[in-house]
Amino acid sequence: MPGFTEYPTLRLVKSEDLNHHQTLFAGRGAEWLVESGFIAAASVLPPESIVCASIHGMRFRLPVESGQTIRLCSRIVLAGRTSLTAYTRVTLPASDSLVVDGFVTFVRVDPETKPVPHGISVIPSTEEEMEVHERAVAAVDQSRSESRVSSRRQP
Repeated sequence: MPGFTEYPTLRLVKSEDLNHHQTLFAGRGAEWLVESGFIAAASVLPPESIVCASIHGMRFRLPVESGQTIRLCSRIVLAGRTSLTAYTRVTLPASDSLVVDGFVTFVRVDPETKPVPHGISVIPSTEEEMEVHERAVAAVDQSRSESRVSSRRQP
């Protein structure tokens, strides 16, 4: 899959989306990040065969208040044998200021939810695509490493 197709989504932040500081609740932001990434993954795989496996490197940079609109742009940036990782960048449309970004990994599964190969490859072609691809590889590798350490500590 050469190049990256972006899938934009707009969201209006409402009072029910806020935390006790009256800014966007991180849990709601994570929900929207996953949903936006799912839209990108569902553009290349049947939606019924996709499950979310992990959120990587989600980092909030700016608060968002009630009444503001945010723009989420997602694209697939990394493909494993059974997994796809989407990068989502969330901005304020008026200024293009970065609010939050992060990666979400999805896995293609069969009806019994066993991972199955998807046959998709991602080939970055621009400098910016290569940079995001490298960040995705690092984020996924770090998650795998942390997962292995965590599973060794459990009794």
